[in-house]
Amino acid sequence: MELGTIYEHRPGRTISEADNTLFTTQTMNTQALHLDAAYSESTPFGQRLVNSMFTVSTVVGLSVAQLTQGTIVANLGFSEVSFPKPLFHGDTLYAETVISDKRESKSRPGEGIVTFTHTGRNQHGDVVAIAVRKTLVRMQPPEEAS
Repeated sequence: MELGTIYEHRPGRTISEADNTLFTTQTMNTQALHLDAAYSESTPFGQRLVNSMFTVSTVVGLSVAQLTQGTIVANLGFSEVSFPKPLFHGDTLYAETVISDKRESKSRPGEGIVTFTHTGRNQHGDVVAIAVRKTLVRMQPPEEAS
């Protein structure tokens, strides 16, 4: 993983009403903006919004196959999460990730800390989510690194 490398994660994921309703109810989020169509019509958005936690979870999930499958030891946390624009039912979510920082672990030999900046975009290219995430990953053994 080289600093500044950008990974585009494809295919995208088209988000359905069922996806949003299931996630929202499973996580006990009773926010009317996600569940109540009549109420949501009266908001500035004019319709229900996809749950932002579903959005960020899907953006991170889209990155797993390329970046962390078989290498991650632990998810260390998120330092920044933002949602510049809403995601709606029927939108397709695409993700890209930049390696924004990396270093060897000071306390765990053979492991390193990698910071990912994940960006989610809808089918129009609008940014709908940004998440900065630190992970603990296995490092490549020195004999395999060259």
